Amino acid sequence: MNLKTTSRILIVDDDPDILKLAYGLLAASGREVLLARSVADMEGYYEEPPPDVVLLDWKLPDGDGMQMLPVLRARWPGAQIILMSGYATFEVVVEAIKRGAYHFKSKPFSGMELKRLVETACAVRRDDYSAAGERVVNPNGGTVNWPVASSQRMKEVLRLTARVATNDVSLLLTGESGTGKEVVGNLVHALSLRARGPLVTINCAALPRELIESELFGAIKGAFTGAIANRHGLLREAEGGTLFLDEISEMPVGTQAKLLRVLQQKEFRPVGGTTNIKADCRIIAATNRDPAQAITGGQLRADLYYRIGAITIHIPPLRERPEDILPLARLFLQRFAAENQRTVSTLSPAAVAALQRFAWPGNVRQLQNEMQRAMLMSEGATIEACDLSPEVLAAQTQPETTPLEQAEKEVIVATLHECGWSKRAAAKKLGIARATLQSKIKQYGIEDSPDLSLPGQSQLFSGPGEN
Repeated sequence: MNLKTTSRILIVDDDPDILKLAYGLLAASGREVLLARSVADMEGYYEEPPPDVVLLDWKLPDGDGMQMLPVLRARWPGAQIILMSGYATFEVVVEAIKRGAYHFKSKPFSGMELKRLVETACAVRRDDYSAAGERVVNPNGGTVNWPVASSQRMKEVLRLTARVATNDVSLLLTGESGTGKEVVGNLVHALSLRARGPLVTINCAALPRELIESELFGAIKGAFTGAIANRHGLLREAEGGTLFLDEISEMPVGTQAKLLRVLQQKEFRPVGGTTNIKADCRIIAATNRDPAQAITGGQLRADLYYRIGAITIHIPPLRERPEDILPLARLFLQRFAAENQRTVSTLSPAAVAALQRFAWPGNVRQLQNEMQRAMLMSEGATIEACDLSPEVLAAQTQPETTPLEQAEKEVIVATLHECGWSKRAAAKKLGIARATLQSKIKQYGIEDSPDLSLPGQSQLFSGPGEN
């Protein structure tokens, strides 16, 4: 798929040096560059074709860029807005993203940083992420393959992922086991400004509790039995890149407290050490537990959650995005056939029906394993129903949703999405009672879609929903 070349850039800043730097770099790359020194100047472009990217200063002579973000998002919904300021804190960055910024860029910055950021914003400015293998340019000039996303739920996840990737803040990914949290984490790293640095992954549930601190923070020789040499921890290994902490709720609570210090103070101390070391990596965490339940059950510290979960992306289970089943199955089949030098390339109608009826409690990971098994069991170029596992075949006798019911469900989901998942607004738009809508939501197993949220708030990007 060929991506549209984004070429219309609006720069709103009262600093002549910024205007000169940005104009020179971006115009030289063949883009149409528009200049504005104030909110009033910017409003002069309202009746013209919308820009693809807006570089917006926070403090303007006649207005506040932060407050203008929702206004611009409403007027130019397809534009990527980069808020610029010489003052940046963690809270400010989160607030900017909450209000609709694609990225918060601290001043001063180099011309190369600005050029890469704009190139990335142009590359990811798409309304549709539908096919695996599509490639876009990342901030460092490389290319990134997009995951499969035929369902509206996953398209939204990828949109939000692209929006937060270039903002160097911590991130929490939630979702059931096997939904693809690590895939999304890898995508965040690949689209980030740290893409040239290492991506280091650790499964907190797989390490003995007594060793996880030394794995993370490192250890000084003699700090404990078996520490026969100084050891660099994963925080050091991830320097300049990203540290992905899978199943963070399985991390000992005491270690969580030390991790919180890393997030707040940007430093850590090796086990047995006497001096602190600066931490220079982005931390992405993931959990298959519901954060609220994990906090209540004592598996997750509330203060750590409020810090690392300031931006949260929820990955829906496969049963809630059935449109992704067949594209994923075909992708896995193609991959395993190539690895095993087989010519298996298609699915029979009966196999397709079986795959679509199954609930996939193990999510994408289970589907991947199923396709590997089916490829090994098949004798021809087509996967037949008999090549699937008995568990998947047994689901064929389950009652199907009729085409009419499926159409009704899709309309309800689309309307909820348009209304920011406000059931009251959706019921009004559909022309039905709210109680009727609630009944339909329960009937079709539709769940709210808090794909990206702040602690204590509902939708971060879609606006607060009324449930």
